[in-house]
Formats: sequence, structure tokens, C-alpha cells
Amino acid sequence: MPSSVMPTSSPAGQPSPAAISAVGLRKSYGDKTVLDGIDLRIPAGSVFALLGPNGAGKTTAVKILSTLITADGGQAQVAGHDVATSPDGVRAAIGVTGQFSAVDGLITGEENMLLMADLHHLPKREGRRVAAELLERFDLVDAAGKPAQSYSGGMKRRLDIAMTLVGNPRIIFLDEPTTGLDPRSRHNMWQIIRELVSGGVTVFLTTQYLDEADELADRIAVLNNGKIAAQGTAEELKRLIPGGHVRLRFADPSAYRSAATALREITRDDEALSLQIPSDGSQRELRSILDWLDSAGIEADELTVHTPDLDDVFFALTGSAVPTQPNQPNQPNQPKEAAR
Repeated sequence: MPSSVMPTSSPAGQPSPAAISAVGLRKSYGDKTVLDGIDLRIPAGSVFALLGPNGAGKTTAVKILSTLITADGGQAQVAGHDVATSPDGVRAAIGVTGQFSAVDGLITGEENMLLMADLHHLPKREGRRVAAELLERFDLVDAAGKPAQSYSGGMKRRLDIAMTLVGNPRIIFLDEPTTGLDPRSRHNMWQIIRELVSGGVTVFLTTQYLDEADELADRIAVLNNGKIAAQGTAEELKRLIPGGHVRLRFADPSAYRSAATALREITRDDEALSLQIPSDGSQRELRSILDWLDSAGIEADELTVHTPDLDDVFFALTGSAVPTQPNQPNQPNQPKEAAR
């Protein structure tokens, strides 16, 4: 999780204002219901990730909240403005980077930036200053005079987001921003997102990469069949799925036997001298296990916590295969392991 994000509550203990909120949001196309009454509340200065299978309605939700299409029912507010009655107020506060780049490949990177400045009605001098600052911020100065069609995928994505920032939006919608990027470009994009949030920007992220949501998001919602199947922090979602456990490994056979005799509901591995205890990995359960070991005078040589990962969560909540990207073969669902 990013360490630079703003807190989700004020110093007085009150919840921070919602940058985005929705209640009962609905949308249908013909007889197909895409969104079936979803509720969202996204605190200002945070990263929110919306996950779901292809066709689950992620992009539809983004389009409604960014005023590109209208909902059939429900209410939504973005930056304090109602998306139905005050769309201009919403548009003035947001930036949107879609699945497909808005970059014009026939003109240079700098010209793309200046065109965006014109669209925001910035004075010429101000537009050039903002464009120059953003090109430098996104490490595009050397390529600024080259046609954007010559840029790599990662460079085009950086330029796309730089163009989005010309209007200094407080809220940014990133619809699958790293699809098709190589691992280095993806990690560069993650750093850009962290820097945006550290500056107080709210990021609404849709992604097919589950590790991306795990890495970046303060809160995650899983959308399935038009409904929010679950939402919470990554750790809270992982605890919804059974299979978590604590593994104790012993070097001393006598200590192993003593622990195996005293503990209940364990799985033994006599050859490896290890015990597996069902656990949700919470701090309270870990403290209980450690307190018991101390009181019994038993010392384990290694304690590891195994928790289900977001792949497991996604599969359990949607009943569909975990999404994979091209050239990345399906990996079996295996719990992540964190040494303690």
C-alpha cells in the first residue's frame, strides 16, 4: 500500500470528505443490466480500485461518474457536484485517462500538451509554462519535439496522463492505465500515481492487474454482475477467503512434539517439524499464538503467515477465471507468504 496517501479521517476523528460518492447507481442497455444499484464512497486524497471481469461494468461506472453518459437511476456526486444536475462542475474538477490513449500521434508531444492547454482556455504564456513543467515532470523533455506516434507505449501513457493534468484536476479517473505496458513502464506508472496522491489528488483506478490494485489501492471494490460483491482494504478482502493459516517450524524435535500435543486444530508435518494453524492473519490471532508459545515456554524457529491473495478473492467473488495479460500464462492460485 502506498505510504504517501492522505489519511481517511480528519484530525478530529471525523471521516474525511468524499471525493466521489454514489448511491443506488443503475445503468442498463436494452434488457442487459450493467450496473444494478452500486454504492461507493471514496475519500479525498486516496486511491480506489474497481475490479471485475470483462464486461462487469467498470468502464460504465467511470463514464457515469465523469459525466460521459447518464445513469438510469441512483445519485452520484463528484467533487461535491451532482453528476446529473451539475455536470460542468464535475468536469472542471476531474481528469480522465481512458483505456485508449487520447494522444494525437501526428503531432509532437509538446503540441499535444499545448492543444490541451488551449482546450482548457489557458492564456498562451500560462499554457506554455504548464506544458513545460509537465513534460519535465514526466521525463518527456527530450522527446517533446518528436511526433507522438514515435513514442513507446510507456511514453504515450505518460504523455496521456500529463495531458490530463493540464487542467490541475483534483480527481483523476484512470481506466486500465497500464494495460499493454512492459513491467518497467508499469512500475513507472505506479510511481506517478503515488506522487499524484501524495499531492492530494484522488485516483479512481480500474485495472485488470490484481497486483496493481494490491500495490496501490487504499480501498478496493469487486464488481460482478452489476453489483458490488465486496469492498474494503486489500487485507480485509483477503480475510473473506478461507485458507489462511500460520505455519510454525521447529528445529528442536522435542519442542515440536510439545507444541503439536498442546495445540488444537492443527495440521502436522512430522518430517518438516512444522505445524499449520488456521488463522485469518489478524494481529489479534498472531498475538494469541505468540502469547501461548511464551506461556508454554516453547520457541518456534520460524513463523510465517499465509494469506489468500487477490487472485483468490477475485475468483471466489466473481466465479470467473483470474484475468491474465497477453504473454503471461495463468498461474495457479497460491497463497502469498509473508515471513514474520
